[in-house]
Amino acid sequence: MAQDEAVATMHIGELAERTGLSLRTIRHYDEIGLLKPSGRTDGGFRLYTDQDQARLILIRRMKPLGFSLDEMMSLLRTIDTLDGVIEGSDAATVKSDLESFITQADERRQKLQEQLAMADEFLDLLRQQQAAFAGA
Repeated sequence: MAQDEAVATMHIGELAERTGLSLRTIRHYDEIGLLKPSGRTDGGFRLYTDQDQARLILIRRMKPLGFSLDEMMSLLRTIDTLDGVIEGSDAATVKSDLESFITQADERRQKLQEQLAMADEFLDLLRQQQAAFAGA
């Protein structure tokens, strides 16, 4: 690969800054195999690419929906195989797995939406109490 074709990399600190996740979280994801660095420096420091950053953002988007680490790994494996599967039984399995994750994410999103509505109602009640107290 020519020098100008080299993939740009970043250290873990820059990745943490770009994603808003802690160094500890990123290291943990490496340890459990959820997000492996694309490379290492001669000194052993982790190196990440923009593609790794996109993967980490995807992981971060799954967290509020309550997906477990195992579920996240399963979804990432499904996504990783999407490009390699064109036809046959593997394609049907991958499609089914992806549809299942979409259904789960949609259901979890709906639950979060309902919880937010209840939180809004609660805040309204508190503000009514505050207004009544201020008017007394």
